[in-house]
Amino acid sequence: MAKKEQAKVKSAYTKRLRKVREAQDTTQIWSLEDAVKYIKSNATAKFDETIEIAINLGIDTKQSDQNVRGMVVLPNGTGKNVRVAVFAKGPKAEEAKKAGADIVGDDDLAQRIQKGDMPFERVIATPDMMGVVGKLGQVLGPKGLMPNPKLGTVTMDVTSAVKAAKGGAVEFRAQKEGIVHVGVGKASFDEKKLCENIRALLDAVVKAKPATMKGNYLRKASLSSTMGPGVKLELASLLRAA
Repeated sequence: MAKKEQAKVKSAYTKRLRKVREAQDTTQIWSLEDAVKYIKSNATAKFDETIEIAINLGIDTKQSDQNVRGMVVLPNGTGKNVRVAVFAKGPKAEEAKKAGADIVGDDDLAQRIQKGDMPFERVIATPDMMGVVGKLGQVLGPKGLMPNPKLGTVTMDVTSAVKAAKGGAVEFRAQKEGIVHVGVGKASFDEKKLCENIRALLDAVVKAKPATMKGNYLRKASLSSTMGPGVKLELASLLRAA
């Protein structure tokens, strides 16, 4: 698409979004079901917009024992094709390939990564490969790609790890402001599937509450799409069973 055409499309979406926001009551608190219906109705871009949730937590991220991080498999997937790289040798490398890994290697994969060749969104490693992977911390770490045993991405069960990554496993992590921001599906998903995904995520975030955390853990949450407006969510409806 030419730059002029891109500018016109961007301008049209900006005007549409401005009109939607002008008509929106920004003080309204929405139940999850109503919010999903509203967000879907305004996800009118020419591509399948991602539905995203932002959760504000009452944690102090400056305290090392109050970091919130985990992995959860969304029951209905993410709608994205996740490319998976696996560090493994011998039989485990063959197992990873059979499980559907996109890239499998050891020192050769490390060399590719060091050169900036990283055509993947998830990295899994067997424990014996962490000596190699550990040297890539400065490259993989800032991109959130470093394998971690707590997230199930350092494991001998590479089949389960690859299938989970391909099937809808998403990582959540509180940023320094205490906000967890995660894509929970696509606008093309039906409302029930999006609600199920969101509640699965919330359940995992609640279970990840630091033991040392005092006071109100879940403070507020909002839902939006890639190009659409955001709405505030009623926390009780997020925790309520579907």
